[in-house]
Amino acid sequence: MESTLPETSPPPSGDTPTEATLRGKLGIYLGTVVGVVALDVVTKYIVQQTLRLHVPVPVLGDFFRLTYIYNRGAAFGINMGDYSRVGFIILTIVAVVGLFFWLRTTPLTDRPRLFALSLVTAGAIGNLIDRIRSENGVVDFLDFGFETVRWPVFNVADIAVTIGAVLLAVSLWREDQAAARNASR
Repeated sequence: MESTLPETSPPPSGDTPTEATLRGKLGIYLGTVVGVVALDVVTKYIVQQTLRLHVPVPVLGDFFRLTYIYNRGAAFGINMGDYSRVGFIILTIVAVVGLFFWLRTTPLTDRPRLFALSLVTAGAIGNLIDRIRSENGVVDFLDFGFETVRWPVFNVADIAVTIGAVLLAVSLWREDQAAARNASR
C-alpha cells in the first residue's frame, strides 16, 4: 500500500551552525545571568526594606542569621583604600568582558563551563550594580557562624561567583585530565 502523505522535511531556519551554537550559548548565558541578577537585586531590596543596618536577625539560632551590612571591599573585606569603589567597578567591567569572550570560545557541548562562566558573570554584575548605585558598597546579609566565630557576611551574588568558580575549576581540571589521557595514547 502506498502512502498518500507528502514527504516533509524540517523547514529551513536560515541559521548556520555557528549562529545556532551562538544562540544556544547566549540562551544559557542570558537565562542564568538575568535569573541570578534578578534574585540578587530582589533579595537585597527586601533586606534593605525590612532589616535594620548591623542588627542580626536569628534564623537558625546563632548559626544562621540575617545581618544587613555594607561591604566596600571585595570578598572577605579586601579593600583598596580610598579608590576601592572605582577600582572594583573597573576590575568588574574588565572581568565581565573577559568572561563573555571566554564564553564565546567555549564549545556549546561544554555546558558545565558555560553555566560556570554565566554564574561568575551574574555574581559580578549583581555586586557591580550595588557599587554603581551607592558609595556605601555592596549589600550583604547572609551571616553564618557561632558566637564570635563567623564567616564573612555575603549575598546571592557571592554565592553565584563561588559556585561558578568551583564549577569552572572542575571543568578545567576535567579538560586537563582528558588532554593528559589523550597525550599518553
